[in-house]
Amino acid sequence: MPFEVVQREILYRGKVFNIRQDHVRLPDGKLAKWDIIDHPAAVTILPVDSEGLIWFIRQYRHPAGKELLELPAGVLEEDEDPEMGAQREIREEIGMSADDLEQIGSFFLAPGYSTEYMHVFLGRSLHHEPLAQDEDEFIRVEKMSYKQALETIELGEIQDAKSLVALFLARPYLE
Repeated sequence: MPFEVVQREILYRGKVFNIRQDHVRLPDGKLAKWDIIDHPAAVTILPVDSEGLIWFIRQYRHPAGKELLELPAGVLEEDEDPEMGAQREIREEIGMSADDLEQIGSFFLAPGYSTEYMHVFLGRSLHHEPLAQDEDEFIRVEKMSYKQALETIELGEIQDAKSLVALFLARPYLE
């Protein structure tokens, strides 16, 4: 017997995500209530310039209570193609566009409680083509080699899961 959603109710509607509660019939016939963060799909981009440097951003993340070193990323707009969203996000966050943008993987960010699905892109052949940043984002760009990025991970200085996964997925392209 498969898992069956018997009832679904929205508990909260927010700017970026909703919270819902699913009443699910389990394979043994029992009912369970699962709280779910209903989040749109998103993109993470690993931009690499002609010198082989990866462009990171450093920005304050309120839930973490500190600035984090991350790869550029963002939520897709409704019905937005992931590649178009990736191009938009790197233009907003680092002021660059990628002539060569390749999807190198995808994953669920936290499938135990969230629907967020992340598309990962490798961006090369960067050129200056900025878009205005989001009003609530205060971003600083930092560049480093792939080797430096791995050392930064080992030092515990990259704590953002999407960036860690993207760097792992890019390994065959960058080593």
